[in-house]
Amino acid sequence: MLDIQNEPDTREVPLQKVGIKGLQYPILVLDRDHKRQHTTAQANLFVNLPQHFKGTHMSRFIEVFHRHRDNLSMPHFLDMLAEIRESLEASSAFGELTFPYFMEKKAPVSRESALMSYECGYEGSVTADSTAFFVSVAVPVQTVCPCSKAISAYGAHNQRGIVRVKLELGPFFWIEDLVDLIEGCASSAVWTLLKREDEKYVTEAAYDNPKFVEDLVRDVILAVPRLGAYPWYSVEAENFESIHNHSAFAYAEGGTRSGSSPATQSPGCVSPGCVSPGCDSPAHPAPCRLPTENNPT
Repeated sequence: MLDIQNEPDTREVPLQKVGIKGLQYPILVLDRDHKRQHTTAQANLFVNLPQHFKGTHMSRFIEVFHRHRDNLSMPHFLDMLAEIRESLEASSAFGELTFPYFMEKKAPVSRESALMSYECGYEGSVTADSTAFFVSVAVPVQTVCPCSKAISAYGAHNQRGIVRVKLELGPFFWIEDLVDLIEGCASSAVWTLLKREDEKYVTEAAYDNPKFVEDLVRDVILAVPRLGAYPWYSVEAENFESIHNHSAFAYAEGGTRSGSSPATQSPGCVSPGCVSPGCDSPAHPAPCRLPTENNPT
C-alpha cells in the first residue's frame, strides 16, 4: 500500500511541530486519597518533521496515547512522549494535556461534603538528550479588597478569582497539596457546598483576611518552595472584580530556568500554615490560612 507521508518533499522546509490537537480521551491519574482517579483529558501531541518528509503518521499518536491512557500520572507522561518520538522516528516530541481533577471538600463548619473540580495540565518535551516537564494547577479563590475595607463604614467588596501555578517538575508532589497551599494564601477558599453556618463563617473569615491580587501572588510565590525545590515556577492571579467590568491581574516567577542562578527566596513565616511574606515569628498574630479539612487549626 502506498505510504504518501514517507514520500520526499522538495520544498526543503522543516516543521517544528506536526501532530494532533484537541483529542478528548478518558485517562487515569494518581490521586492522593483514592490512589487513582478517572477523568477526561484533552491532549495536543506533536513531533518535529524533517524537511525531506512530506508528512507524519497521525494514527501513531493515537496508538501510543491509547496504550498509556491508564497511567498518565506525572512520572509517566514523559515515558509516553518518548514512545511517540520513537514510534514516529522523530528527533523531538511535545505534549500538552489538560484535565479536570476532583477533590472532595468538607464545608468549614457543617462538614458537609461535595466534590470540587480544579483545572490541571501537563506540558512536556523529549529529545535524544533532554527532557522538560511542567505541571499547572488552577484554583478558584475568594479575595476581599483591603482598600475597600479600610475606607468603608461597613462592608467591603469581595470577588472570586483564579490562581494559576505552573511548576517545572522537581520532587513529586500531590495535586491536593498544591491546592491546599494556594487556598491558604487567599482571603478564603471557595466550596461547592456551603450551608448557612458555613456561609457566615466564610464571609466573616474572608473579611478578616483581606488581600489585594498583588498580595495573593506574592504569598503563593513565597509558599511554593514548601512543596520542594523546583527549578522554576510561575504564579498568576486574576480577580473577577465585583465593582468593575474588568479583572485585576498579577504575575510573578520564582526560581530560574536552566542555565541561570537560583533566585533568592524569602524564608517567610515559620508559623504552621502561615504564608505571609516577611513574617519570621512563630507567633504570627493573624494567620493567613483559613481552616480546611486538611488543616483544621
